[in-house]
Amino acid sequence: MNFQEIVDNFRNIVTNKYFCFEGRAGRAEFWQFVLAVFVIGVVLNIIGAIISFLSILSLLFSVAVLLPSLGCTVRRLHDLDKPGSLALLCLIPVLGGIILLVMCIPPGNPDANQYGEPVTAGKNQ
Repeated sequence: MNFQEIVDNFRNIVTNKYFCFEGRAGRAEFWQFVLAVFVIGVVLNIIGAIISFLSILSLLFSVAVLLPSLGCTVRRLHDLDKPGSLALLCLIPVLGGIILLVMCIPPGNPDANQYGEPVTAGKNQ
C-alpha cells in the first residue's frame, strides 16, 4: 500500500462509485478509503482550529463523503456476505459505529455470493 494507491482508491470511490451500493468491496478498498477520509478530516479540523472561519470546511467535507462512505460500507458488508442494512448500526451513538468497524475487519468471503464475485487481491472493484 502506497500513497498513490490510497489517493487513486479515494478518487475512484468519490467519483465513479459515489452512489454505488451494489457489488462488493474488499478490505483494502474499504480501509484505504476510511484512512483517506480520516486523514483529510483531521487536516480540515486542524485548519478550522487555526483559522476559525474555515471551520465550515470540515462540515462540508463530511457531507460530501457521506454517500460514498455509506456505499463503501455497504459493499464491504456485502463482501462479508452480510446485508447492507447493517450499515444502519452507525445510527446507534458511539457503540454502533464501533460495532460496524469491527464487523468490517475480517477477510471477505472467498466465494461468489448473492452480491457478486469475490474481490481479487490487488484489484479494487
